Amino acid sequence: MHIRLRVAEIIEERGITMAKLSRMSDLALNTIIAAVKKPERAVSIETLEKISRALNVPVTDLYEVLPDDS
Repeated sequence: MHIRLRVAEIIEERGITMAKLSRMSDLALNTIIAAVKKPERAVSIETLEKISRALNVPVTDLYEVLPDDS
């Protein structure tokens, strides 16, 4: 199993740009870009918490667990 971030889908649904999410979450723009463009990239719990607070969603809404391709 592996985890894929859903940040791109959530900000697109809400019409929020990566730059705006960067400001809202007090995270570097490069961190947000990586979370959006590389959804299978590892991120820290702290980063997930900041994004979840900025978007007012539970941390669990920010990712999905996918089965292995076996």
